[in-house]
Amino acid sequence: MGKYTGPSCRLCRREGTKLYLKGNRCFTVKCPVTKRKTVPGPHFWRRSKMSKYGVQFREKQKLKRFYGLMERPFRRYFEKAEQQKGNTGENLLILLERRIDNVLYLLSFAASRKEAKQIIGHGHIMVNGRRLDIPSYLVRVGDVIKPVARKQSMDMVKTNVQSYVSRFDSQWLELDKDTPQTKVLRLPAREEVSAPIQEQLVVELCSK
Repeated sequence: MGKYTGPSCRLCRREGTKLYLKGNRCFTVKCPVTKRKTVPGPHFWRRSKMSKYGVQFREKQKLKRFYGLMERPFRRYFEKAEQQKGNTGENLLILLERRIDNVLYLLSFAASRKEAKQIIGHGHIMVNGRRLDIPSYLVRVGDVIKPVARKQSMDMVKTNVQSYVSRFDSQWLELDKDTPQTKVLRLPAREEVSAPIQEQLVVELCSK
């Protein structure tokens, strides 16, 4: 399975916005997006205006990088969104928002989505009483998510919740920070999606 192994902050600078790939660092003055306004790479030549295709492509790249996806799995999500009823762009964003690695980040179980993938891959998380090691799992209404009943897992998740719980504001998730565990109350609505994306631009590009 392919994955990006380069500098995370370079991706944020390229897209010109915070993608929150470095955990708590993204909320400090050390964030490179705040310190350096230019995109990475040589600056001796830049087009004055981006083409329509360029705008659509950058929006798609921003969406992929926000959720930590490569091209092939992203295409599978888009195809699934097309098959569902309703607006394809909204369906796509809601599917990505339901990924268990994104949910752990929203719950403050992890400092970043990248760390959430590691926590899941190492078997620290249970869903409905069963250990889960698939970061792409899509949560459903009624799912109960909590750390494995093991000291290392419990301590790690509790520490993260205490450090980052102030950012938790997802109304579709019910968090008990003392346990800690959560329950999925309902699926997220479009206005509750955390990604700062113009989904119509992505749909226009991927539908060509």
